[in-house]
Amino acid sequence: MNTGEYGYPKFNFEQQAHTVSIPPPQPFIKSLKNTVKETLFPDDPLRQFKNQPPSRKFILGIQYIFPIFYWGSRYNLSFFKSDIIAGITIASLSIPQGISYAKLANLPPIFGLYSSFVPPLVYAMMGSSKDVAVGTFAVASLLIGSMLGAVVNANENPKLHLQLALTATFVAGVLQASLGIFRLGFIVDFLSHSTIIGFMAGSAIVVSLQQLKGILGLQHFTQSTDLISVLRSVFTQTHKWRWESAVLGICILLCLLFARFVSTKRPKLFWISAMAPLTSVILSSVFVYLTHAHKHGVQVIGELKKGLNPISIKELSFGSEYLFTAIKTGTVTGVIALAEGIAVGRSFAMLKNYNIDGNKEMIAFGMMNIAGSCTSCYVTTGPFSRSAVNLNAGCKTAMSNIVMAITVMITLLFLTPLFYYTPIVVLSSIIVSAMLGLINYKEAIHLWSLDKFDFVVCMSAFLGVVALSLLRVLLFVARPKTYALGHIPNSSIYRSIDQYQNAKNIPGILILQIDAPIYFANAAYLRERILRWVDEEENKLKSLGGNSLQYVVLSLSAVGNIDTSGITMLGEVKKLMERRGLKLILANPGGEVIKKMNKAKLIDVVGEEWIYLTVGEAVGACNFMLR
Repeated sequence: MNTGEYGYPKFNFEQQAHTVSIPPPQPFIKSLKNTVKETLFPDDPLRQFKNQPPSRKFILGIQYIFPIFYWGSRYNLSFFKSDIIAGITIASLSIPQGISYAKLANLPPIFGLYSSFVPPLVYAMMGSSKDVAVGTFAVASLLIGSMLGAVVNANENPKLHLQLALTATFVAGVLQASLGIFRLGFIVDFLSHSTIIGFMAGSAIVVSLQQLKGILGLQHFTQSTDLISVLRSVFTQTHKWRWESAVLGICILLCLLFARFVSTKRPKLFWISAMAPLTSVILSSVFVYLTHAHKHGVQVIGELKKGLNPISIKELSFGSEYLFTAIKTGTVTGVIALAEGIAVGRSFAMLKNYNIDGNKEMIAFGMMNIAGSCTSCYVTTGPFSRSAVNLNAGCKTAMSNIVMAITVMITLLFLTPLFYYTPIVVLSSIIVSAMLGLINYKEAIHLWSLDKFDFVVCMSAFLGVVALSLLRVLLFVARPKTYALGHIPNSSIYRSIDQYQNAKNIPGILILQIDAPIYFANAAYLRERILRWVDEEENKLKSLGGNSLQYVVLSLSAVGNIDTSGITMLGEVKKLMERRGLKLILANPGGEVIKKMNKAKLIDVVGEEWIYLTVGEAVGACNFMLR
């Protein structure tokens, strides 16, 4: 390669013919339309309707809204054999979990079974995932119990607590469906991976501590969720501990943990972990019945009403003085339910190499919670534990949810009396076992080694400060990275000096790269950061006794867009450089950037001759002028 004195390519400034092109102007309406399309319809969901006759469009529309008509037309007996096994398997998990989580939400146990009947049927018709198994989940149950419990005591006023829970479920459903209908699913993405990990682990600890009431057989327990209140409630009632309940609970918990360990080590034995909760319910119920343990300190569920979900639309309490609390509870649980359900669906879809529509999933979750609130159900989603069992059981389609719902229906109609002797302690043990699976300490260690800030976000969410995740997003926008670039010897490449140790500074020229769009939120920061780079470079050159700084090259290749504040900032930087006797040069501005610079007359301010297609050409021009 023909190189110059400092090892960078020779550049003939007079023959330089490359210029930065300005995109042709677009009407505002067309530009706005493209922006809205890319924001709300990045997956172009209507492409399948193009060039189709009206009859075909109608069929495609029905299949789009109700995917069951799409996969149902291709359904066969082989699929049904797999789905019926998977459905019965997840039903064996959902029945004891449903009863347990209803207790966690301070609702009658039967509502846990109700919530495993109607919502899965709605999701099976409208959901786009083959693997998501619908039902109640621990975090939402805890939040409903704690947030509503802060204003209404479920023991003193159970009817009002139930009405608020159903109202919160309706709010969650409306929120979820609205996000999907208006294509606003990207809002959920603000909950980062590290935030979800920390929040789930923190919730698991809180939930597990609350179960000490059931394991120790205590009648009265604190409604608070902090560690001090729970421990005070436990140790101030040591004289009321029931050793019979504690021994039974610990034995059941150890068995459940051992079953999960076996299934983890040998994935083909997944059914052991899936069947363990129902098996523990059956065996403990038989034990209590035969030994009359319920007469010796072991609390039992008692009578569960037979029959299918009663209509509860009249129970929605929109005129209550606690309506704001119900709305707040529904909003929080609705967003968390979406985050978990969509994350689970995407993960399993990627594993099995198919795609799901995130916005359609939101509509499906929303509709099943709206329908659920009208049929005695509380907030549901596609929890990881249940969906993982569904996947491992070999499900082929959402028909497994229908099979599960039918199994729960049979239980509601005929089998609820069998749960009379089910001890409360077994439900507490099932909850603790499920919660321990949410504490992903290995992922937290991985975050520490990969990104310390992500680890801090995770720990903050663990302690309840979820807003730190949003703070990180704001920091990325408001404090974008800037890099000093150097020349890679014997090439025409310019890269970060910090990343590439062999990258060389160009005497008299400072090359900076801005690594984000320039908006009002970061324009002032970037102006000050560029000036600080200039000060540092000038001080370094003075200390070395080298050539003085004469040119500042800004590489805009990573600047995807710029607003009026950004345009103003570049104009201000140009003036500040001139006052210091320096020349500002711009390299590789993108189409949107150069278009706005042209409209704002910034090209005339900077000088068209000082805007170059590449950093190499800009440096070559500077060297030509220096010599």
